[in-house]
Amino acid sequence: MQTHPLYGILLAALGALVITPDALFMRISEMDGAQMLGWRGLCVGTVFWTGWLLTSRDTAALRRLWSGAGLAVIGAQFLNALLFPLGIAAAPVAVVLLAVATVPVVAALLSRVVLGEPTRRATWIAIAAVLTGIAIAVSGQGELAVNRAALIGALCGIGVAACLATTFVTLRRRPDLPLLPALGTGALLTGLTGLTLTGPERMTDGNVPAILLTGLVILPASFFALTSASRHTQAANVSLFMLLETAIGPLWVWAFLDEAPTLRMLTGGAIVLGSLALYILATSRRRRPVART
Repeated sequence: MQTHPLYGILLAALGALVITPDALFMRISEMDGAQMLGWRGLCVGTVFWTGWLLTSRDTAALRRLWSGAGLAVIGAQFLNALLFPLGIAAAPVAVVLLAVATVPVVAALLSRVVLGEPTRRATWIAIAAVLTGIAIAVSGQGELAVNRAALIGALCGIGVAACLATTFVTLRRRPDLPLLPALGTGALLTGLTGLTLTGPERMTDGNVPAILLTGLVILPASFFALTSASRHTQAANVSLFMLLETAIGPLWVWAFLDEAPTLRMLTGGAIVLGSLALYILATSRRRRPVART
């Protein structure tokens, strides 16, 4: 079924806006990475599978879930849900979100490997600029100094970017995959992993309502909107709107928890966001003539 070109853009914008306070509530929960992993995974998986069972009778679609593409989406969702809370628990929010902002560049590299699309010079320039921005952001003093925590946070964020790019590219190529079961299965696997690492007796330590808000509302709504958008518009467009989380997410934390970014953090963030925005703009202009009908 053909949809209006703006449909995918609006879905991506909605998903990106909904997820911006996610890191704030993760901080408010005062839970460690394994606890957050357990709660968020179990909640998201339950919401997605319940939604599919209530709205779909296409049991044949489940067979496609175990195809190579379906397993790729499940694995990407598993690792995405695994790495993000671990990064947030280990490092300043802004460091993790800046690393996640590399998703458009990772998507370009993934297209090169999976689809055989050549990587243009502009892509390598964008990669260099983004890595420079992240290096500046984590090179401050004190909490944002280059240390083990900051490096772990940055690596987790880059891992999340790779997982998101994998999901977007796969769903764009295989729109017949059952979206909710794929995302729900990956989330449930991470939830069970977190529960096993934490133990049932420790799961209620911390602010449970805060983590339930992320797992039952913020994540399901944003993931569904973003991944659905990838079926109606280019993955680069979805990635562009995801930069809203990088820009707005740390401001939520700053406003409510006083985790203020330093000048280096702001400078590095500006380089990352500006580089990625210019890269996507240049890519879109280059592809525009091909998209004409």
